[in-house]
Amino acid sequence: MPRQNIITGIDLGSETVRAAVGRVGPEGDLHIIGVSEAPSEGVSKGVINSIEDAISSISSCVEKAERMVGIPIEHANISISGIHIISQESKGVVGVSRADGEIKEEDVTRVLEAAQTVATPPNYGILHVLPRSFSVDNQPGIKDPVGMTGIRLEVDAQIILGLSNQIKNLTKCFYRVGIGIDELVFTILATAEAVLNKHQKELGVAVVNLGNTTTSMACFEEGDILSAKILPIGSRHITSDIAIGLRIPMRLAEKIKVRYGTADPQKVSPDSQINFKDLDEAEEGSARRLEVAEIIQARCEEIFRMADRELANIDRSGKLPAGIVLTGGGIRLDGIVESAKQTFKLPVSIGASEGFISSIDKAYDVAFSTAVGLVLWSHRFGRLRSTVSRRELGGKIKKWFKSLLP
Repeated sequence: MPRQNIITGIDLGSETVRAAVGRVGPEGDLHIIGVSEAPSEGVSKGVINSIEDAISSISSCVEKAERMVGIPIEHANISISGIHIISQESKGVVGVSRADGEIKEEDVTRVLEAAQTVATPPNYGILHVLPRSFSVDNQPGIKDPVGMTGIRLEVDAQIILGLSNQIKNLTKCFYRVGIGIDELVFTILATAEAVLNKHQKELGVAVVNLGNTTTSMACFEEGDILSAKILPIGSRHITSDIAIGLRIPMRLAEKIKVRYGTADPQKVSPDSQINFKDLDEAEEGSARRLEVAEIIQARCEEIFRMADRELANIDRSGKLPAGIVLTGGGIRLDGIVESAKQTFKLPVSIGASEGFISSIDKAYDVAFSTAVGLVLWSHRFGRLRSTVSRRELGGKIKKWFKSLLP
């Protein structure tokens, strides 16, 4: 199996590390040939708080993936998340270099580099420069200016930034494991590659990824990203609410959430009871299922209200024809779609990964949407699709590695 045809994506989450390995076929089609997961340690809310623990978790996940596909994994696309990541708008302007005024790829590269000169907050580094639209001689709304004629090229772009020290910590972990980084990709952008199609992005859609300790979201319209945000709240907070409300341990609260949880109290009989001993022999007592459902409903509504406020900030609350697409490990709760519909006042659906072929059922699991999206990100990589060039990113990583050496 030619190594150059292999693409790997590794999603380092706060609860689980997941990897997906893809192979590009002779016709250019993508096959997911392996997936793996391992418990995540040393990561909280997308931020590494123990490098040694994180390295151990990554190594365990990578070893499982290597055994499944039968070849060593030497490089990968890596997801990056955390509430430290921010986005802002930027503009870039350059003159067309050729005398005849024809715009070439080099001009597009230069105008994207010009957009990166935006003033960044202290200790922040640029992760992505995402072009939204180009203008040629004040003609706006151009998606791909290559081949057009003009003397002035402009770009409106969305800049994604992250704290430099967190980027370095993430890079160091994978360097220690022996994994080269092809690209660092903002988690929600990778997720969107897996669960959204071109038609949805054109109409207007938001993808909401409910993770363990954070919820990430991104909004698209006319094929362009409008906003990306990470909210400091996730499915673990639902478990915590159950534990506090019923005065029970977290492990029992998680079992109750998984087996009996619903975000729609109307589906629950008022007389239905949960016997703790059925879930844990060491626990005594019981609780009403309706009370659990009301606790879950309240927290889900809070998460969705926070997401809807972010849409309101860009004047898109209730204005997305393609609605909301939910994904992530936290959306397995019964009734969560109905809860989201009531809050967003929009169509809501569960995201389904697409754009690849696989005989592995788990590859289509919503929990693997980010890992699979990282593979799709490279597979669909194009001149305007990316962000910081591979050469530039590689140069940054080399500098970081040197700074880590004694």
